[in-house]
This record gives sequence, C-alpha cells and structure tokens, in this order.
Amino acid sequence: MIEFDDVTKTYPDGTTAVNRLTLRVEQGTFTVFVGPSGCGKTTSMRMINRMITPTSGTVRVDGRDIAGVDVVELRRGIGYVIQSAGLLPHRTVVDNVATVPVLKGTSRRTARANALEVLERVGLDPALARRYPAQLSGGQQQRVGVARALAADPPILLMDEPFSAVDPVVRADLQAEIQRLQAELHKTIVFVTHDIDEAIKLGDRVAVFGRGGVLQQYAEPERVLTAPATDFVADFVGRDRGYRSLSFRSAGQIALHPIDTVPAAEVAQLPLRDGDWALIVTDDGAPRGWIDAGGVAAVRSGRSIADSSAAGGSLYRPGGDLRQALDAAISSPSGIGVAVDGHGAVLGGIQPAEVIDQLAAQRRGEDRERSRRSEPAEAGDASP
Repeated sequence: MIEFDDVTKTYPDGTTAVNRLTLRVEQGTFTVFVGPSGCGKTTSMRMINRMITPTSGTVRVDGRDIAGVDVVELRRGIGYVIQSAGLLPHRTVVDNVATVPVLKGTSRRTARANALEVLERVGLDPALARRYPAQLSGGQQQRVGVARALAADPPILLMDEPFSAVDPVVRADLQAEIQRLQAELHKTIVFVTHDIDEAIKLGDRVAVFGRGGVLQQYAEPERVLTAPATDFVADFVGRDRGYRSLSFRSAGQIALHPIDTVPAAEVAQLPLRDGDWALIVTDDGAPRGWIDAGGVAAVRSGRSIADSSAAGGSLYRPGGDLRQALDAAISSPSGIGVAVDGHGAVLGGIQPAEVIDQLAAQRRGEDRERSRRSEPAEAGDASP
C-alpha cells in the first residue's frame, strides 16, 4: 500500500508542483495519475521512490514513512519504467534486464537465466537477448524496460508515461501486454499519463490532477466519466465522455446477424442491387473490405478489387464492450459493424441502432435494480 498524507512539494522559486495531496493506493491495484502538463502527476509519482523529496507531508509504503527508509533499500523494492525505456546502451538486452538482480546479490548466471524468462513473459523473443538497445524497435525497447523493472520481482511498479513515445498500434499492444501481466502478477502499479483514454482503459482507479498540483478527483474510471467531481475534470475528460463510458458496458448480449460475404475471386459474379453491400473476405474468412453495386460494376469493367472496394471500419469481438461495437458500426462504410472471432474470421454484424438499443436495455435493468434495492428501505420507513 502507498499513502500520501497531506503532501506538498514547493520548489525554491516558489512554484508549487503538488498541493496537499492525500490519497491511498491499495496493494495489488493499478492506479493511474493523469492530467495536463505541469499538474504534478510525475512529481507525485517520483516522491514514492524518493527521486523527489516532499516539502511537507508524509509518504508511506506499507505503513512505513519512506523518509526513514534507506533510499537504496527502498528503490530495490520498486520497479521503474520511463518513457524512453532508459536502457544502458553498452549492455545487451539480457544484461539490462539482469541489472537489478545482480545488484541485489544474485549470481550473473542465475540473473541472466531469470532475465530470459522475464523477456518471454513480456512477449519478447529470447533471440533478442544478445542484441543491444539500439538494435531494437521503440516498442521492443519499452518491453525490455518493463522486463527490467519486473526482473527483481518488486511489489511496486512505477511507470512514467512509458508508452507515449511509440506509435498508436504499438501503444495498444503494450497496453494489452501490461494488462495481461497485471492480471497474472498483481503488482501495485502507479502509472502516469496525460491521455485520459489510456487512463480509463488501464486503471482500477484514476487520480485526475489539475493546475497547481491539486488533486481534482480520485475514483474508478467509470465514475470519473459519468460523475466528474469538478468542472476541471469534466473539461479534461471531454464532451464525449458519454461515448467513452460505453467502454464499461458489455456488448456480449447483442445478437449478431448474418453478413453477405464474398471471396475475392467471386466478386465479379456478385448480384448486388443499388444500396446493397457485401463484405469481401479472405480464404480464412477474415474481412478484406466492403463493396457495393458500383464497385462490382467497376470490377467487371477491369478495375482491381482494391480500387473498387472500400476499406472496412474497426472490428470488434462479441465479448468486447459497447464502445468497440458502436465504433465498428459507425466506422464501417456499409453501416454494419463486423464482429470477428479470435482468429479474425467474420462472425456476423451489428448496426448502430442495435448498440443504442442494448444501452437502453442495460439502463432499464439498472433502473429496475435500483428500484428493487430501495423497496425494503421504503417499507421500513413506513409508519405502522
């Protein structure tokens, strides 16, 4: 457990980076500090491992005031991942990962063997172990950074905007990877980001910081979206917070309907009427793109399928959330969202109205549940 008790950090020039911060990070949870630049989120995180010393107040780890803990001992129990990975350029990947265990007294042979296991755990090919950081992609470097932080099996993991320097596709992969690792390892994670979407995707709880280092709200992601505590939080989350809140609602109960599909080799023979669409699929059943009657006519006249069809929208899996389902539907040129299985093969489709209908059905169910819960209390309040 990590506790901030009325913690303030003021620099010599009078700038207050963190202003009377009080919050508690429960053991084994994923907590995200989020806010605009200069709001104190990174300063707050760095006070946990004493990279920054508070001006006043107390920071505790597992009930101990860290001001009285040897700083080397403290940091060896805390993994740390930063934006640029911070790898030692003159050491191989395996030796980078083995660094902290060796410093703690583990033999180099054992530390390297354990490092190879950790590299596999974070999704890296052990064949990369002998390479140097400069020989890796940005995403691979970040995975090595996570592996190094986990190598000594620390109970606490601090992550300072670790995925902000990679492209969106790699970022999504890294986010999924850290979620998988957390489900397996149950670390106490404090993660800093300026991206509210990343915060609500990853966090068990989200701390929203405002200007002047003031904590604006500390709550579950869904509550931050549906019940912003201040105008600042509402503005920071954005006017589309209702759309974002769909991430916390399951799409599993939406019935899929069949989609007209066609192999690429049969497109020219497809009898489509104006206004109709068909989904072109690969031999494995994966979606390749949409085509309408005009596109079929173009193929018949000799144009390529690539030039005659429209790229599909995003895809979703039936076990996903309403936000993914709605995005798949509204981003599709046909207006039909495509659901795929774990192998990427088409399962069926949904339309935007069906997502909205499902949202309404879930809300009606919640209203009935609230009414049911209130009935005993109302009965008990009634006069005899």
